[in-house]
Amino acid sequence: MRPVRLIRTVAGMTQRDLADAAETSQPTVAAYESGTKSPTWRTVERIASSVGLACYPAIGAALTRDQERSLFLHAAIAKELRVRRTEIIEIARLNISRMRSVNPHAWRLLDDWERILHGTTSQIVACMLDPGEHGRDLRQVSPFAGVLTPAQRVAVYRSFRSAV
Repeated sequence: MRPVRLIRTVAGMTQRDLADAAETSQPTVAAYESGTKSPTWRTVERIASSVGLACYPAIGAALTRDQERSLFLHAAIAKELRVRRTEIIEIARLNISRMRSVNPHAWRLLDDWERILHGTTSQIVACMLDPGEHGRDLRQVSPFAGVLTPAQRVAVYRSFRSAV
């Protein structure tokens, strides 16, 4: 996921809202998100700072196609989390309980999810959308099964295909 899109998703804002906060234009934000324009690192930091976030450079392996698709799916779940937080946290906690009995080898990541679910919505979203190694590992044992309807998942997959 592109950094400006990630910032906007974590902040839960529209392109217009982010543009206003960062004192830039909505078409510029759209261009950064689509990849037709590339922001400098200083610009990414400024945009993040404008909405109370911080960005840190990370170096690691590029995301695989499956990892990119998982990130897209979790961005859609993040939108639902902002609207139905209590319900989604309950779904996640029930899923974690089920997952513990089926997959005892994932205890460390499930413990991480338990801790993450006690955070603020923005903190949960930031962990869900972390493009780093730990975020990738967390998404492999995502407790958010059942949050999106089948139709919503299909729409996310279509959107992903058109974006890459």
